Amino acid sequence: MPLPTRVDVIEVGLRDGLQSEAAFVSTEDKVALLNRLIDAGVRHIEATSFVSPRAVPQMRDAAEVLAGARRVPGLVLSVLAPNAKGAERAMQAGADEIVVFVSASESHNAKNLNRSIDRSLQDIDEIAALTRGQSLRRKGAVATAFGCPFEGDVPEANIDKIVARYVEHGFDGITLGDTTGMATPVLVTQTVTRLQQEFPGLSISLHFHNTRGIGLVNVMTGLQLGITTYESSLGGMGGCPFAPGATGNICTEDLVNLLDEMDIATGIDLASLVGAARSLESIIGRPLPGQVMRAGPRLALHSLESIGAAHG
Repeated sequence: MPLPTRVDVIEVGLRDGLQSEAAFVSTEDKVALLNRLIDAGVRHIEATSFVSPRAVPQMRDAAEVLAGARRVPGLVLSVLAPNAKGAERAMQAGADEIVVFVSASESHNAKNLNRSIDRSLQDIDEIAALTRGQSLRRKGAVATAFGCPFEGDVPEANIDKIVARYVEHGFDGITLGDTTGMATPVLVTQTVTRLQQEFPGLSISLHFHNTRGIGLVNVMTGLQLGITTYESSLGGMGGCPFAPGATGNICTEDLVNLLDEMDIATGIDLASLVGAARSLESIIGRPLPGQVMRAGPRLALHSLESIGAAHG
C-alpha cells in the first residue's frame, strides 16, 4: 500500500504526559503550553481529562485549561471522559471531542477504572445516551490493545467486543492504545488488519509508547497499513500511572521529524514544536527523552556541519 501523503498528529502530552507528574503543574503553565502547541500548528490536542480529582489530582483544573485555549479554525480540543459524569462536565466546559476508554485487559481495567470490562461497556452505553444528538465528536479508546503488564497477551475477543460497542453507538472512530509499549510490528499488523476486515470503514488511530524503543517502528507499520492518525506526546513525556514500567509515549517532535523526512504533511512547524518541548522541560525541571530537541532535524545538523567545514 502506498504511504499516506498527510497524517493527523494528535498531541496528548497535556493529558497523558502530565497525568503521572507528582508535582502539580500550574494551570497557567498548562494553558501556555496548550497555546504554544496551537501556535506551532497542532490542530488536534487531547488537552486534559475529566476524571476524579482524587484519582488524578493533576487534572483537577480541566475546565480552566480548556477555557484558556486560543481558539483557531480547525482546532479540535479533545478530553478524556471515562463515565457519564465526566462526559457531562466535558460538555459544559466546551470540549470539541470526548474520548471514552476501556482496557482490553480485565486486570488493567480494574486498576485503571476500578471496573470490569462489562461494567465499563455499560458506561459507554450511558455516555452514548447522554451525548446523542450533541455536536461534539465521540471517540473510543482501547487501552492495553497490544498487551497487558499483568496478563500478557490480551484476548482478541475483548478488543473486538469493545470496538463493537463503540461502533454500535456510532462513535466517530477508535484508538488502539499501546499502554505499556508492548506493541510490535507483527502485533500491530495482526490487530489492525483484523479490525479493518471486521469493521470496514472504521476510523482507526494508533497510540504508541516507546517503552521498548520501537514506537516509531510501529508507526512505520501503521503507515504501511494505511493508518493516518497517530497520538504522541510533547518531549516523549508520559506513562500510565496504573501500569508498572509504562514509560513515555512516542515523542511528538520525533514523529513530526520522521514524517517531514518522508514528505508526509502534518501542518506542524517542527522548530516551534521543539521550542514548546524545551519549555515543557523547563516547567517540569528534568530532561525529557525526545531526541530531535537534542540533535536537531537532520537538515539543520547538516547545515551546521557545512558551516563548520567552511570555516575549518
